[in-house]
Amino acid sequence: MSIPIKNAEGIRRMREACSIAATVLAKMKEQVRPGITTYDLDQIGRELIASFGARSACYGYQLHASRYPAYTCLSVNEEVVHGIGSLKRILRQGDIISLDVVVEYNGYIGDNAVTVPVGPVAPRVAELLKVTEEALAIGIAQAQVGNRIGDISHAVQTYVEAAGFSVVREMVGHGVGQSMHEEPQIPNFGRKNSGEKIKPGMTLAIEPMVNLGRYAVRTLSDHWTVVTADGQPSAHFEHTVLTTDSGPEILTIPRAS
Repeated sequence: MSIPIKNAEGIRRMREACSIAATVLAKMKEQVRPGITTYDLDQIGRELIASFGARSACYGYQLHASRYPAYTCLSVNEEVVHGIGSLKRILRQGDIISLDVVVEYNGYIGDNAVTVPVGPVAPRVAELLKVTEEALAIGIAQAQVGNRIGDISHAVQTYVEAAGFSVVREMVGHGVGQSMHEEPQIPNFGRKNSGEKIKPGMTLAIEPMVNLGRYAVRTLSDHWTVVTADGQPSAHFEHTVLTTDSGPEILTIPRAS
């Protein structure tokens, strides 16, 4: 397995792409409210991405026979990842929605995600969001030069399971750069001191996907939307991170307004 190491120019371009992705995500988050459809949110994302001269890395992405038909991934409640915006999916108070924005700009990819409540949510659901976001921070803290990928995985799993939630096994974090999915794979479960050693210049998409109930998932008939097998809510938080000798640096930071 060869993990791409970015040179100074690659890192500069990664910063640009990640900043755009984060800015689009932040602006989309502001539009989440009861009554809006996920199709409308996706179109907002499409317009924002275009306004920066970037393109959606999701739209037209081909993983199997069908191409992904939306510009962002919008996953509601029991939808874990890869939810497709629809006029039929109207957000209601008490829902949660995961916004996953991936853009390509100047040959490099920026990837990030956040799960937000639609108005007040049930206490245990609010705890799910809090724990998943904290697990992301804990995982990022392990992306230290000299550590191993398994140290990230183990830290996320340990924290999540201690809170009584479960981590999804079927989808994992990954390297990101000139392509949306590069080596290494970064599971949200695993053993310490396992996997590839972390070196300076890696760019990693660290992304806990956490279920309120069991970790089992299934894919809907649209061939994209992944949902929890037990119908319980799921949360997803993600940053693209650069590994450096002075510690991990989050690249997906919105532009100053």
